[in-house]
Amino acid sequence: MTPPVGAARTSLAPPSVEGGLAVAATVLTGSSTRDRRRVVADLIALAKPRVVLMILVTTAVGYYAGLAGAPDYARLVHLLVGTLLAAGGALALNQYVERDVDARMERTRARPLPDGRLVPLEALLFGSALTTVGLVYTGAFVSGRALGVTAATAALYLFAYTPLKRKTPLCTLVGAVPGALPPVTGWVAAREDLSVGAWVLFGILFLWQLPHTLAIARLYREDYARAGVRVLAVMDPEGIATGRQIILASLGLLAVSLLPAVMGWTGAVYLVGAVILGLAFVAVGAGQAWEPSALAARRVVLASILYLPLLLCLWAVDRP
Repeated sequence: MTPPVGAARTSLAPPSVEGGLAVAATVLTGSSTRDRRRVVADLIALAKPRVVLMILVTTAVGYYAGLAGAPDYARLVHLLVGTLLAAGGALALNQYVERDVDARMERTRARPLPDGRLVPLEALLFGSALTTVGLVYTGAFVSGRALGVTAATAALYLFAYTPLKRKTPLCTLVGAVPGALPPVTGWVAAREDLSVGAWVLFGILFLWQLPHTLAIARLYREDYARAGVRVLAVMDPEGIATGRQIILASLGLLAVSLLPAVMGWTGAVYLVGAVILGLAFVAVGAGQAWEPSALAARRVVLASILYLPLLLCLWAVDRP
């Protein structure tokens, strides 16, 4: 199959000078025949709004969990704006880098780049500008430490996790690191430190991502295999190792999720809720491990989507 236009380049190196001049001329003269509203919608799609929304939620929860006094709502708004821009930009750059992979996968081939609705240079410029503005904004209006965590998140996502996806199943573990850092950014913005609470939040997000991403990979293993993405599900066609990893991560998540109550940071409501949510999540994961199937994997994905916001909301509201 011939990949769509713009699907062959995989590095962050800029496209050709001719292509760049052509796009620049189009932008300056307004001579594009494309519907500008469609272009705007496609640029927004590059930033994956639903993923960004989850990042903003976990960042806000990290901020509230870290508060030692009354919240500074102006600081929180600045934090969320900077996070939105930096996260959206990094996600757009990820789609730029992985456009050839997306072109080979059924579930992603309709994205703006593999479908040819945007050219690579547009995605590169958009993602780079958004990320840069987000980092500068965070440093200027929140703090240098929050900027450091945000920059580390974007760098690990783009330069560690993204290239490893086509090299080793360990990419899931590596990718869970930047995915677990947004609440740490929130904590740092609230307290200006990286104390134990920040790392408990990190542990919860890190362990939560493992069953979530493993189950998604199980659902789309044929797609991933066709695109050359070496996630565990591709290397484990029977699903035995995947199910075992889901169980282990779910049990670890249950244990770590109890630490806020054990440390006295939350009350009884959180403790009871964390136990119920954790046991339910373990049970769903056990179903996938006992009898691997697409239906069981889908249940794990759904359970993970419900679990995380419920647990984090309990932490945010049940503080002494």
